Amino acid sequence: MGPRLVLAAGTISLLLSAAPAIAHHSFAAEFGDSPPVTLKGTITKLDWINPHVYVYLGVKDEDGKIVNWELESWPTGLLHKSGITRERLMPGQEVTIQTVRAKDGTKNLAWIRNIKFADGAYFELSSRTPGAADHQGPPD
Repeated sequence: MGPRLVLAAGTISLLLSAAPAIAHHSFAAEFGDSPPVTLKGTITKLDWINPHVYVYLGVKDEDGKIVNWELESWPTGLLHKSGITRERLMPGQEVTIQTVRAKDGTKNLAWIRNIKFADGAYFELSSRTPGAADHQGPPD
């Protein structure tokens, strides 16, 4: 390989490796300290990807119309350590999710604080400590 080709390949590799870091954001930059919002609905889609897992939820509004929410959470590894697997978040499941809305408030984007499944399983995700999930039920 010639020096130009090596330089070009190295530059491209460096740019591609930086892409995930550019896409990542801080919690405080995007999500506010507003009161939690509880959403009850059906999982419509799951993006089990890093740096964050996204759960898409269809929620009925007061008029019975389905409103779609994009809910962000921990990376795949931390969710798995907390007991939540890709199979646990399958589309079609009914869940109740407590969230923190995005600061801009213009779109239905929120951060997942906890999830309660129809079978009663409960996972607390507001803690920064992986494995802190409570599988028994929400606090009274």
